[in-house]
Amino acid sequence: MSRPKKKRKINHPPKMLGFKPFGIRFCDTEQVIMQYEEYETVKLVIYDNLSQDEAAEKLEVSRPTLTRIYNSALKKIGQAFVEGKSIVIKGGDFEFHKDWYKCNRCFKLIDGIDDPTKCDDCPDDDKDELENLNE
Repeated sequence: MSRPKKKRKINHPPKMLGFKPFGIRFCDTEQVIMQYEEYETVKLVIYDNLSQDEAAEKLEVSRPTLTRIYNSALKKIGQAFVEGKSIVIKGGDFEFHKDWYKCNRCFKLIDGIDDPTKCDDCPDDDKDELENLNE
């Protein structure tokens, strides 16, 4: 029996749900599913310019595990780029460092709020617009 997968630690959820190729309608494209931990490895290694050792420490995984996740993410990005597929970011075996919410009306990301039913940037008449991203 294999050991259960350790949850990867994600600091901040992505600002978007994914990407689509320019010039092709979203409904006309096939999708590549990128997991949250794959997104996070690309962000840490490429965008934040961390070494794989430093990125593995932030994700709380071993460096070889980070390399496997990172290579999987690059393969998916390459496939989407070459084949004109959309990338959808969802799923995976992860947990955020803190509670994150996304407003379904203005799409703002919010952390550590007192009232998890209301977005401070949206009109007061609309309750329950916040979606808990930690579930």
